Amino acid sequence: MSFRTRLTLVAAAAVAFAILAASLVVFLVVRNQLRGQVDSALTTRARQIENGPPPHLEVIAGGQRILDVGGPLGFGSGDFVQVVDASGHTYRTLSDAGKLPPNDDALAAAKGRPGSSFSDARIGGEEVRVFTIPVQDEHGNQYALQVARSLGEVNHTLGRITIFLILIAAGGIAIAGGLGLVVSQAALAPVRRLTRATEKVAETRDLSERIEATGEDELSRLAASFNTMLAALEESDRAKRQLVSDASHELRTPLTSLRTNIEVLARDRNMADDEREKLLNDVVSQLSEMTALVTELVELARGETQPQQAEDVRLDLLVEEVVARAQRDFPQVEFVSDLQPTELHGVPNTIARAVSNLLDNAAKWSPPGGKVEIMVGDGQVIVRDHGPGIEDDDLPYVFDRFYRAPAARKLPGSGLGLAIVKQVAEAHGGRVDAERAEGGGTRMRLRLADSNGASAAEKSVSEGRIRSGLATRD
Repeated sequence: MSFRTRLTLVAAAAVAFAILAASLVVFLVVRNQLRGQVDSALTTRARQIENGPPPHLEVIAGGQRILDVGGPLGFGSGDFVQVVDASGHTYRTLSDAGKLPPNDDALAAAKGRPGSSFSDARIGGEEVRVFTIPVQDEHGNQYALQVARSLGEVNHTLGRITIFLILIAAGGIAIAGGLGLVVSQAALAPVRRLTRATEKVAETRDLSERIEATGEDELSRLAASFNTMLAALEESDRAKRQLVSDASHELRTPLTSLRTNIEVLARDRNMADDEREKLLNDVVSQLSEMTALVTELVELARGETQPQQAEDVRLDLLVEEVVARAQRDFPQVEFVSDLQPTELHGVPNTIARAVSNLLDNAAKWSPPGGKVEIMVGDGQVIVRDHGPGIEDDDLPYVFDRFYRAPAARKLPGSGLGLAIVKQVAEAHGGRVDAERAEGGGTRMRLRLADSNGASAAEKSVSEGRIRSGLATRD
């Protein structure tokens, strides 16, 4: 069963319930009103008899005893009056109607119970409404006076009303079903468009497909969310294709050079030792370059697909360890640290990787004997070198994958190191930016946030500043 059919049935069922409930209320109100009119008429008649001359016993032809209650007994078709004593004996009135079987109300009233009561009974197969009150004859004897009226007219009216309400209910349910079908078809139009778009994307793999989303209702927001998801998937697919293309391009050159060198080594067995050593050094260098490139590609892929476990991290201590390693790798450069104790919630190894990439980049651009300054504080890591600096035209692109400024193409590297820094920053809810430093060189600022989005500066621990100048050389 389709969702539209279920929605239509639910709407029709709700309307049917409402109509049936309203019909029941109308029926009960009319029924109570009609029976109330009968009760009022019976009460009036009984009070007339009660307030008239007291009943007295008479004997008529044949020795039959009757109890004359006085006044006219009939006041309409189906009216009936009788008197019952405490033993349950019925005294017929001057009316020629049939008898009512004595009930508990009549016996109780005949025995002197005060008050009146209403009940339903049948006389000759006809339903009647009975009103019972206690009365006394001229000698003070206690009896029960019962006044009854036929409910035939009331039941006939209620029957006609019932048929009328059934017809109205049936018509209302049919109309509700039709309107529900039309309304559900219109309401689910965005869902159908969403379904068609989803099927089209699944068939064509075209992530540029979009759904028109107008309005502020839930379905419009669903369509907008779907469009946002498609845009994210499209961007991810574009980035993946770009990554594969750039990686292929970056790997092609060292692979070609590596193959050429190996072929030369294999072909020329009489090569001079110095030439052979030079080619072997080139092979080792190219293998190292390819290894670094593959490692960085794996790092990027892992950061995109495998969320890692975060924990509380002392950023200053972590950076201190990374700086020590960088000093060993680049002994020709002086690393000077100014570290303020800072604690945040993050992934230690990825943060260390990002800081290491910043230091490697700064060291590569620093002249021999140059200085790289590192500062940790206010929830951020700042790395400043004293190299030539980055051209203004290159600043917007330095964190893009495989981007290498013209001046950087002469240096070793894949163009992925700073892209990894950006990825780590964004994974921690932060950012990274670069700028030309006053007096020359480049300043890069890595700002991190914990898993709840709070700046690491907000979690800076209250300890003294740690200053260390790591200028040792291997």
